[in-house]
Amino acid sequence: MTFPHFVRRLHLYLGMFLLPWFLMYGASSVPFSHNEWFTARPQWIARADRSYGLEVPAGANLREVGARILADLGMSGAFGASRPSSRQINVYCPNFLRPTRITYDLDKKRLLAEDREFHWPQFLTGLHARGGFEQDSVLNDAWGVTVDVVCVAMILWIATGVYMWWQLPASRGWGWLALLGGAGSFVLFLLAL
Repeated sequence: MTFPHFVRRLHLYLGMFLLPWFLMYGASSVPFSHNEWFTARPQWIARADRSYGLEVPAGANLREVGARILADLGMSGAFGASRPSSRQINVYCPNFLRPTRITYDLDKKRLLAEDREFHWPQFLTGLHARGGFEQDSVLNDAWGVTVDVVCVAMILWIATGVYMWWQLPASRGWGWLALLGGAGSFVLFLLAL
């Protein structure tokens, strides 16, 4: 097998591997760019609404507090915790199909856990924006590794495409036009926005 033949095969199979990822990133960009098209908002359905008396000092470790709140609700899995004010703790449990948000109001000693009903636009944007390595979970780490592999595959796919284009002198003019058009629009927006 010659090197050009290897490059063509690599480009082909990388494209096939990347197909679902390009579809996902392309489709999920629509709700990001055109949020006004999706006026229906998903409902949050209460899972638990109860009194709760956990004392949370000002300098408390929010990861530990969030883990305790989840355990007290009989829940587990990936989560993020924040403290928008000194008297409120928010815990968010991401899930592609049905995420959960938990609000703990320290003044009212009230804990509210809600699940969001499935909603296509938020499902897609959740796929697009999901991080990978900040949670203590094998599946979250696997998602992060897979996204890293996809990123490397995209770079290789681009490199093999440029290599194949350069091997066809008759198409270099149109290739330069496409390359400069893409790079020029990217630089224009980068500097202007």
